[in-house]
Amino acid sequence: MKRTLGTTLLTTGALIAALGAPAAHAADPPPPRIDLRVLVVSDGGPATDAIAAELDTAGTPYTEIDLTRPDRPVIDAGYLADTVDGRDRARFQAVVLPNDNPFPANSPEMAALAAYEQTYDIPQVDAYTYARPETGLQYPVYGGYSGSVDGVRAQVTDAGRAGAFGYLDGPVPFEDNSPTVGESYAYLSTPMAGADFTPYVQAPIPGTAKQGSLVGEYRHDGRRELVVTFVYNQYQQQFRLLARGIVEWMTGGVHLGASRNYFAVHVDDVLAADDRWNSTLNCTPGDVDCTDPNATPDPIRMTAADVDHAVTWQRERGFTLDLAYNAAGSVDHREDNNGADPLADRFLAERAEFRWINHTYTHAFLGCEQDTSVVPWRCATNADGSTKWVSRTDVADEIAHNSAWGRSAGLPLDEDELVTGEHSGLRVLPQQPTDNPNLALALADTGVSWLASDNSREPDQRQVGPATTIPRYPMNVFYNAGRAAEQVDEYNWIYTSRAQGGSGICEDNPDTTTCLPEPLDTATGYDRHIVPLERQIALGHVLGNDPKPHFIHQSNLAEDRIAYPVLDGVLDTYGTLFAQNTPLVNLRMKDIGNELKRRASWRSAVNAGQVTAYRIGDTVTVESPAGVDVPATMPEGTTRDGSAFGEAYAGERSAWTAATATALTLTLPQSAAPSVGTGTGASAPVTAPAPDARVPEGVAEPVSPTGS
Repeated sequence: MKRTLGTTLLTTGALIAALGAPAAHAADPPPPRIDLRVLVVSDGGPATDAIAAELDTAGTPYTEIDLTRPDRPVIDAGYLADTVDGRDRARFQAVVLPNDNPFPANSPEMAALAAYEQTYDIPQVDAYTYARPETGLQYPVYGGYSGSVDGVRAQVTDAGRAGAFGYLDGPVPFEDNSPTVGESYAYLSTPMAGADFTPYVQAPIPGTAKQGSLVGEYRHDGRRELVVTFVYNQYQQQFRLLARGIVEWMTGGVHLGASRNYFAVHVDDVLAADDRWNSTLNCTPGDVDCTDPNATPDPIRMTAADVDHAVTWQRERGFTLDLAYNAAGSVDHREDNNGADPLADRFLAERAEFRWINHTYTHAFLGCEQDTSVVPWRCATNADGSTKWVSRTDVADEIAHNSAWGRSAGLPLDEDELVTGEHSGLRVLPQQPTDNPNLALALADTGVSWLASDNSREPDQRQVGPATTIPRYPMNVFYNAGRAAEQVDEYNWIYTSRAQGGSGICEDNPDTTTCLPEPLDTATGYDRHIVPLERQIALGHVLGNDPKPHFIHQSNLAEDRIAYPVLDGVLDTYGTLFAQNTPLVNLRMKDIGNELKRRASWRSAVNAGQVTAYRIGDTVTVESPAGVDVPATMPEGTTRDGSAFGEAYAGERSAWTAATATALTLTLPQSAAPSVGTGTGASAPVTAPAPDARVPEGVAEPVSPTGS
């Protein structure tokens, strides 16, 4: 939702006077208009970038000024405020600065910001600043601490839980991914005597019995600052946990955009079997690239007992899995076993416990016709050199046949959702750089509107004929592993060097983040390394307001049932961090697609300047283009046409509202009224810039969860 300004718009002059006396009014001047947009003043550091990323993901409009650009606009009274229809207007509802004062001493720009904040009750976030009296804190040398906080478990205070951070119900753990890389740095200190400072998040000061503030509110001179004294980037868990609260604090819970913590898990190849990894051949017999003459397929298929375990697990966890099924797996099994298939029988008996997705009938490859005479395979060609494609009829038959079987079996199926085998039909590099041209036609023939894609190949949504793609995150729990030892053996082969018996992929691709310094122990490596790593990666998506689903395979629910420790890790960790008012949101596939699609439309409208939103007193007004749904987050008690607005989540009310011919109008509760903004015009004192704050290596360059 960023609009970066690159040209000088206004000059300085009469800053304090202009802001201090916005207009001559009668005894009871009308309340000002506050536009729902955040001003982010950036120095190019990771902290302001992280806050901007949070606003962008949620759909909260903001304007960014880059202090490193010589052609940036000047921040003065005219830039910050003006009048609209005779009413005073504050152009930004909050200000984010790199620190408490990033300007030179006696800067008129800082003076303009200070006067603006005081006049209109505009909060300021100090994204990462030094603990010092100018921020309401003691210098760290006076009984505080400056240094690494890797691995520290901070806590939200009672004041934090009663306010913007009330969605958190446990510790705020700081990452410590590598013993050799500094990932977090902080200044821990206590408030100055007499300062109106309230800590919201704090941690123990080493060597003392005291707690030092990491996030706190400093009220002074008619201004409010959120003082953050630790550095972070947008991917680190500690920021992800606190990001929602930072935005809620700066906006008073009144802002455009909405955020949830999402987690959905698709299980592919249900009713079929997955070929097993061969630890001797270092390939998967049955796979097109495993051409060893001694390769004999060894299939992994769930049992009826695995279904019972899945049902029990879901009920205990309050979590529903999405099953992408291949009906031919059951039909063929019955043909080979005198009509018996206990697995399918048990699934059908428990079909209402799951959500179901069409995964095609046989799991056939639906792209080009594959030439497997070479490794890796290539697309077969016609005599004229053109690509041989799987036909429209064959693609449509795979979809329709599987759908018909699902209907006859009584599956609770949405027939407009589809996962093709291996996401085939879509482009796959390097062999097939374009979609099968027959795929879009077959999707139209069969009524498919939502098509799964692989996020590691295509992270963005796109149209394929009548269907919109839904990128899915592949979990690094392999399709060809039913036992933990097999998973570790394959993991070792992929992610170790050739000298250690591995594939050498990390030598060829040094940016690979899961590389290993040495092979894992096959007896312990899964629980000690792979499970924590995959839990952390998935949890990062959950905490990032990312609705994209994750996918595993039915083999991972069979034999050693290796998927459950990862899923339990995500759910257990989440439960220790968040309050009950902030549950995980588990959407089915088409609802995820709609969420992503609405976000894209909203982002385009905001970036095109087609959205106008503001607050006057207790009324919020949003004007948007026809056909563009509006995301908004408001305090509890907000109403629309006399009825409660939105849904309760994380202590606020939020929702997407369908676009109408008239503006969206919301009425805020009395408790959301501004506390300052009297128009007195008195300016706050301006102090010298904050000392340079240290940015450790692990923040400037994010450390992978493995530390490699």
